[in-house]
Amino acid sequence: MTLQDLNRLEEAEASHRQATMLKSDFAEAYYNLGNTLRELGRLVESEASYTQAIVLNSEYAEAYNNLGNILQQLGRFEEAEASYRQATVLQSDYAEAHNNLGVTLRELERLEEAETSYREAIRLKFDFAEAYSNLGVTLQELGRLEEAEAKYRQAITLKPDYAEAHRLLALMKTFDIQDEQYSIMRELYSDEKISEEQLCHINFGLAKASEDIGNIEQAFKHYCEGNALCKKLLNYDISEDIEFFKELKTSYPQIQKSALEIEILANNPMPIFIIGMPRSGTTLVEQIISSHSQVTGAGELDFVAQFGEAIARGLTLANTNTMLNFRENYLQKLKTLSNGKPFVTDKMPQNFRYLGLLVSSIPEAKIVHVKRSPPAVCWAHYKLYFSSKMLNYSYELDDIAQYYRLYENLMNFWTESFANRIYDLDYELLTVNQAEETTNLIHHLGLDWEEECLLPQNNVRSVSTASNMQVRKKLYQGSSQDWKKFKPFLNGRLDFIDL
Repeated sequence: MTLQDLNRLEEAEASHRQATMLKSDFAEAYYNLGNTLRELGRLVESEASYTQAIVLNSEYAEAYNNLGNILQQLGRFEEAEASYRQATVLQSDYAEAHNNLGVTLRELERLEEAETSYREAIRLKFDFAEAYSNLGVTLQELGRLEEAEAKYRQAITLKPDYAEAHRLLALMKTFDIQDEQYSIMRELYSDEKISEEQLCHINFGLAKASEDIGNIEQAFKHYCEGNALCKKLLNYDISEDIEFFKELKTSYPQIQKSALEIEILANNPMPIFIIGMPRSGTTLVEQIISSHSQVTGAGELDFVAQFGEAIARGLTLANTNTMLNFRENYLQKLKTLSNGKPFVTDKMPQNFRYLGLLVSSIPEAKIVHVKRSPPAVCWAHYKLYFSSKMLNYSYELDDIAQYYRLYENLMNFWTESFANRIYDLDYELLTVNQAEETTNLIHHLGLDWEEECLLPQNNVRSVSTASNMQVRKKLYQGSSQDWKKFKPFLNGRLDFIDL
């Protein structure tokens, strides 16, 4: 058993470094050092070690695979893709690399390619439970729900204690008290050997099952336990977000002074930014808009944050050059996703943080702000597990409510600054009066009316958000009231939000 196996990581690091000093061309020592540094959370150093291993041994498939893992964690998905592909070139039967490639392709919204990679991983390793589960996620996002459910079931058959697959399957079905999966999850919940990360997934799965069965008190207990574990594992502190929002306001006057006045070029697609709190209905609104023949729905894009966050926060000075550079980088990326259509939606909800930058650098853009009942939004956060690191505030009710106030305050700031640029769309009104609200929305966007916009459930585009099952159904009313059955257990924790 190695020092790393014994979790004596600092000693393992020292040992691997000693090996590289004794033999500077020892590729495996650099590879092992990279593994240890990754375990220590020192990703940049880990990347350097894997890279050196590859320099010393250009046919080191495992090093390419693990380098891909680091690049993926760092959000450098195109580079991760290249690294995984090289691993599969060097070792075509490397099932783990094919699976990891699929994960990166999914992050890049290339779902059909991701499906192919997962299927290849399964072909090479028929009992690869993780690949079955990952394939299920991708099929779910593609709207192939029955196939997705079957893959989750296969993953659990292969690996009965696969906590994440249990959670994913739980979200796709309705439980009764005799359900076999419910019994299995309860056994896993009581297993003293289960890790905190696994227990997090099991709690969310049991919460969904308990809610289906009608045991609301038990469901609330599991939601609380699951969220508490997630927050502990993430080590989140909302003070970081409070400071972030302060920076956005402080930096805006300089951005406003540097606002671009440019001639709109016909060869650029028109961005439609759909913003708001996550879980407010932005996915549904994108489905409606992208049902139009002139619109491509691009989903949740991270390009605004990637190219513009430093400007928005004042870390990079806003001037004509930096604003133009942001604009050109963003529109170039958008054009590659447009499928030749003149309008493209970007429904990253958290782009509400960057409205000052967007209005000042892409003045032609349309902005749709989706608003929903505050307690409904807050509860919808709390009852779901999120993989996105942008939603780390979601695992404690007080944090969620405080973040909602930050959002509300910032949106008021933007409204005071440029109210005429923001189209507010009320989610509850949309579900009650679909035809009128949809007609007004399409007219505001400058699009000709098309009846397909009233049938978002027929839109076959992929959906990579937590709402990917709901948007496959007809619009329904009342979802904003779901939180009220938990109100007796909330002890007034959402009451300070205007209901």
